[in-house]
Amino acid sequence: MKVMTDGEVALRDFEDSDVSLIAEYANNEKISKNLRDIFPHPYVEEDARVFLDMVKGKEPQTFFAIEYKGMCVGSISLSLGSDVYRKSAEIGYFVGEPYWGKGIGSRAIMLMVEFGFKTFDIVRIHAGVYEYNKVSQHVLEKCGFEKEGVFRKSVYKGGKLYDEIRYSKVKEGI
Repeated sequence: MKVMTDGEVALRDFEDSDVSLIAEYANNEKISKNLRDIFPHPYVEEDARVFLDMVKGKEPQTFFAIEYKGMCVGSISLSLGSDVYRKSAEIGYFVGEPYWGKGIGSRAIMLMVEFGFKTFDIVRIHAGVYEYNKVSQHVLEKCGFEKEGVFRKSVYKGGKLYDEIRYSKVKEGI
């Protein structure tokens, strides 16, 4: 089921047939180096099956396939905050390398922001980007996210410490 679309890019439920494509795109160090360590590398079909089993039927539904020209090309999600952070959510995403540079990530983020603000009682969506991921920083800025600050040496990835750049978008009219 498609949740949101702009006519070319859509956010939809994951399907069992997405397993091989998710595994193919996710098994890429250029992607895994920008994500949390819970995201395995190498990434195999069994990892994709475990992921799909985890997100299918999850309520509320916050994990979606990014669809482009009828194919799954990536994943996007919102992690809803709790307690004093219950009005916020963190966005996470990846697009398979063959689809980089086509504006798909930007379009998917804009759809997810619209979905998040319409569906949930949240007023803020944020993302943390590792200092070396300039492309993701640019994409978020293109989508209207503002740089909030730098969490100095807060990320330990690949045996090194890095800064995390925090971006957010606040619901209009707040």
